Amino acid sequence: MARGVDPVSDRPVYKQIADELRRRIETGRIAPGERLPSESALVAEFGVAHGTIRQAIQLLRSEGLAVAEHGRGVFVRNRPPIRRLAHDRFSRKHREAGKAAYLAEAERENAQPRVDVYFVGPETADTDVAQRLKIRKGSKVLARRRRYLSDGEPTELATSFIPWDLAKGTPMTEINPGPGGVYARIEDAGRRLGRFTEEVSARMPTPDEARALRLAAGTPVLTLVRVAYDVEDQPVEMCDTVMSAEHFVLNYELPAD
Repeated sequence: MARGVDPVSDRPVYKQIADELRRRIETGRIAPGERLPSESALVAEFGVAHGTIRQAIQLLRSEGLAVAEHGRGVFVRNRPPIRRLAHDRFSRKHREAGKAAYLAEAERENAQPRVDVYFVGPETADTDVAQRLKIRKGSKVLARRRRYLSDGEPTELATSFIPWDLAKGTPMTEINPGPGGVYARIEDAGRRLGRFTEEVSARMPTPDEARALRLAAGTPVLTLVRVAYDVEDQPVEMCDTVMSAEHFVLNYELPAD
């Protein structure tokens, strides 16, 4: 029997083959973005039927380790982690340099950023948005729905909600709000930012989220709800973000006192 397969093991052969391929991926023998050996090559190596190889590959795909590209083959998922530095990403220095948080983050990671804006316009606040922004349910808010990509790979979905009285008549209502992003425009409107709060949790994605983020089966998402407050401690923006868990490392620096 070929290397990596134990003929007396109680573990199914396809799982043993998946274990061996997983070891090669984890040790870098098959690098991120590299194509796995063809089905025929694996049949020859392990001395098993095509169906057994397909089961092994499907197991790796369900774990999010491999992705199939139509007409090209199966590849090791390319997932360089984005280090999201919470203590730095909303620093005023980035806004003053004309960079929104995501662009500053991408520059630090030497990645090519892209933002797909799905919708910018008025909506009515539901219960959660109203409570977080301290406005009445049903109040008019500006919604900004978008998808972020890094080197062409979708990484997160985000929807911002801003009180309409603050956003109306400003570049915040436009597809491109200008240098420094929405937070720079909030400060241009005279609401100097004072602090941010974030709540992070994890769950499985909805079908729409999985499609938009191109998630492999079994890949969870992180959900992050952020509220921005001005120096008078009034909420000026809420952002509901869904992040591909495989793409991010969340880094928080906390004071000891």
